[in-house]
Amino acid sequence: MEISHSRTVTYSPAYTIVPTYECFNRCTYCNFRTDSLISPWMAVSAAESLLKQLQSKNVCEILILSGEVHPSSSRRQAWFQRIYDLSKLALSMGFLPHTNAGVLSYEEMEKLKTVNVSMGLMLEQLNPILLNTVHKYAPSKVPFVRSQQLELAGKLQIPFTTGLLLGIGETEDDWWETLEAITRLHQRYHHIQEVILQPHSPGYQQTFDAPGFDLYKLPAVVFQARQILSPDISIQIPPNLVKDDQWLLACIEAGARDLGGIGPKDEVNPDYLHLQVEALQEILQQAGWEIVPRLPIYPQFDDWLSVELQAAVKRWRQLQEHSL
Repeated sequence: MEISHSRTVTYSPAYTIVPTYECFNRCTYCNFRTDSLISPWMAVSAAESLLKQLQSKNVCEILILSGEVHPSSSRRQAWFQRIYDLSKLALSMGFLPHTNAGVLSYEEMEKLKTVNVSMGLMLEQLNPILLNTVHKYAPSKVPFVRSQQLELAGKLQIPFTTGLLLGIGETEDDWWETLEAITRLHQRYHHIQEVILQPHSPGYQQTFDAPGFDLYKLPAVVFQARQILSPDISIQIPPNLVKDDQWLLACIEAGARDLGGIGPKDEVNPDYLHLQVEALQEILQQAGWEIVPRLPIYPQFDDWLSVELQAAVKRWRQLQEHSL
């Protein structure tokens, strides 16, 4: 369903499932990863029990967010199969899966496309100098590898979410160059749904010794991003990382129109609790904005899906129409 209200901000009623917190990358700002010895993989049976509880909670999107197993590891195939099985399970139970599992091969993305309505990967920043600092021990953060992932998604016609991580040692010019690169890929394939502008927010686990991104700069970044990105790409900001209500509203006035998945926990930034929909509604309504739910796939991409996935999406669109 298209939302035409000019003062509308969207969010996704979502729940995050984590197949594993282990990751062969060691980004110094990370508050997500744990070592494999203390991070057992989520069993499909455990996920099924959890999803049964969510079926009555009006949750639409199941975000499958995973740490990465090295592409040459003997465990890679089992890791990928677990992600596929969890996606398939979520779909079979009436949810719409969206997977963000780091850098994937063409074949892996092609297979996941059959059980996901959309996928994602943060581009973060394209400046290779970060490979000497925050990404020194993060092999899959090579800028070319990540931008290639966006291109593969375009070739496979996968509706895609990407984004920038702000405040990890990059420059302002890096922001604009990364956004321009996203726009160029989108102009070729028309597959980018959203770009997330995520301010670095320090957490207890990270080793990166730097303050959080200056949130007072965020509305200006949103405004300039809106000038660079194609008009059909939505700009997303995470409201739990924007602590001041007025600055959240300033970001929206500057061009942000989506607040991302709202669920019980932000797995990437566990130190920052999600604002729930009722609280966000109160903040936005006072400034004349309306917050409405969306699916993890935007309507213009529906016909990219298989018949089975289109049917699942159609059911959710009908449910949303009846609830509004």
